[in-house]
Amino acid sequence: MNQSLAENTHTAGRIAFVRSAWHEDLLENAWRAFTATMAEGGWPSGTIDLIRVPGAFEIPLRARLLADSGRYRAVVASALVVDGGIYRHEFVANAVLGGLMTVQLETRVPVLSAVLTPHHFHEHAEHRGFFAEHMAVKGAEVARACLDVLAPQPEARAA
Repeated sequence: MNQSLAENTHTAGRIAFVRSAWHEDLLENAWRAFTATMAEGGWPSGTIDLIRVPGAFEIPLRARLLADSGRYRAVVASALVVDGGIYRHEFVANAVLGGLMTVQLETRVPVLSAVLTPHHFHEHAEHRGFFAEHMAVKGAEVARACLDVLAPQPEARAA
């Protein structure tokens, strides 16, 4: 990790990590990888709040309330919106991701997504094992993106 990034990332504030209760055991891996990677970047686990919501559909409203609170420098969302054999998951995924984009555009608080929408997920050991590992990868990826977004930026120069 870039030493100056690790030293300068955490200046003040907290980060909110909003997690769906559906497939919580798989999403726990995203949370653990996220907090570990953030700690490496200068944000110890005590500066990150875990907020649970019933499902992915509830994440945008909670993200908005957290962003509006003024307490958080960033909000991270984590969920698994699975294809249960009907087309509903596409509507849910679109609503969640569109809602998260709206939150960050309207509040100017960065909102990052580890909301995955796998097709053909099945509740058997092979898929659960794959997605358990995959969510850990996604947790670390969203943490690196969060660190980049929160890193001090050089002032833009007018041309």
